[in-house]
Amino acid sequence: MAGPDHCEVVREFFELFKTPWEFWRPDGRYQTVLCAGGAVAPPSATGLIVTYGAESMTPGPGTKTPLEAPPVSSMLMYRGGRLPIYGRSVALWDEDILGLIEETSGRAVACVQKTDQQVRVRIGYDLFHEVRVLLTVGQPPAQAAHPTLERHIDLLRDVIVEYAGPLVEIPPVPAGHPFIACLTHDVDHASLRRHKWDRTMFGFVYRATVGSILNVWRGRASLGDLLTNWAAAARLPFVYAHLARDFWQEFDRYVDIEKGLVSTFFIIPFGGDPGSTDGGRAPAARAAGYGAGDVSGPLRRLAVAGREVGVHGIDAWRDGARGLSERSAVAGAAGVNVGGVRMHWLYRDAQSPAALEEGGFDYDSTMGYNDTVGYRAGTTQAYKPLGARRLLELPLHVMDTALFYPRYLDLPREEARKRIGAIIDHAQRAGGAVTVNWHDRSIAPERLWGGAYVDLLGALKGADPWFSTAGRAIAWFRQRRSAVVEEVRIESGALRVRACATSGDCLPGLRLRVHPARAPLRYPAPAASTPRRYIDVGWSDHIDTRVVV
Repeated sequence: MAGPDHCEVVREFFELFKTPWEFWRPDGRYQTVLCAGGAVAPPSATGLIVTYGAESMTPGPGTKTPLEAPPVSSMLMYRGGRLPIYGRSVALWDEDILGLIEETSGRAVACVQKTDQQVRVRIGYDLFHEVRVLLTVGQPPAQAAHPTLERHIDLLRDVIVEYAGPLVEIPPVPAGHPFIACLTHDVDHASLRRHKWDRTMFGFVYRATVGSILNVWRGRASLGDLLTNWAAAARLPFVYAHLARDFWQEFDRYVDIEKGLVSTFFIIPFGGDPGSTDGGRAPAARAAGYGAGDVSGPLRRLAVAGREVGVHGIDAWRDGARGLSERSAVAGAAGVNVGGVRMHWLYRDAQSPAALEEGGFDYDSTMGYNDTVGYRAGTTQAYKPLGARRLLELPLHVMDTALFYPRYLDLPREEARKRIGAIIDHAQRAGGAVTVNWHDRSIAPERLWGGAYVDLLGALKGADPWFSTAGRAIAWFRQRRSAVVEEVRIESGALRVRACATSGDCLPGLRLRVHPARAPLRYPAPAASTPRRYIDVGWSDHIDTRVVV
């Protein structure tokens, strides 16, 4: 039960928390009723009633103390993890609480009221307002470390399983693997030879010489890195004279480093064009020194090697016609169909999904941070942006420049490993896709971040994900979105579940996950890392199974 302004958000939320649901009908019989946006379950409702909201509320039957308090701060805690709240929230009291607390005061932000026919759980914030913020604006960089949307799902799942379970779910986990890994590369500078007497060339010379000395002094580079960069700076005249290799042309080297893995390369369609913003022309520095037509040969080799080619868009985010021309330019240069886009400098706004759909794109992978790593949308899952008809968004989680640039996180290599490791650990628990962006020139002088990329590949391989191009990952998420649970019922002491889905070509299958009912939590709740008990069954296009719970 939710207000009409929440309907689109509700539908998308239940694609992410994929459990059987429907909008409330007066003649329906429900195990659980979820109320939000001011909706109130009728007195005749039985079972579990979960009400989200920060508005004032009359104390219910059996309540021993007042339910309301002044608004609290925007950081909550649940199962040992932080849960940022971007709207209003209220603290609640009652003698039975769930372990959802306000971080500073320790006051409860959820309460439970029980009668013979009902369990009423009140949670003191508006769930679907929070989901709307995450899927549109996203989280500020200060909260990037928190997979907030996943924690909203965890809380609701726990409440249902503990007070109305068992629960059937199709998790965002490909059969045979704990999560998906998408390796991507934004090709901003396909060739150093194309930059003569411009800011890119002078920046390279400074960073390769003076900058390398500073990095050695700061412990961010070795003496070997210093010598490699000085040698590269000395070879620069020979590169321009075509007497030495252009060491920024690293397409083939990525294929060598990744060996049998696959990846996606996002290509600038037109050189010399910075694009535009609502205020006029974008900064001149946004213009690339190459266009897709300048790298047609390498792109066709990438396609033969099984790599995906996408668009590193300029104006596609705000103009569908420009999106069509940018997609056509890259497709023509690569000789393949192009369905994906990531905007250069991560430009986007609320109208971008509609513009990108008009440009013919199947997916976007722009939702991320320039200056940090983590969960801008609060999730590892691909989702349909609000207002889109078919386009899916594959969030970006890790970017090399955010990790290592002095004006961003400026991390030592070991600290970067820890940041990436935390993201991988979360994906092993929650599923979804970890999307990485390592720029084309980042394994070359003067950056020399190839060793850190090898570290990242090793950490990912150790977690055994399904390595996929961005486009194939989107195809898997579409397969999951097609899944429908047709029937769930108790039969001879077991749970019988029937479901169907549209299976994709050579894609991993799905999982059917059954969460058995369990005893209600008592405060303090267990930590987020505490395993939750469930039963998984693999399937693809159809399943009819009985699970003893």
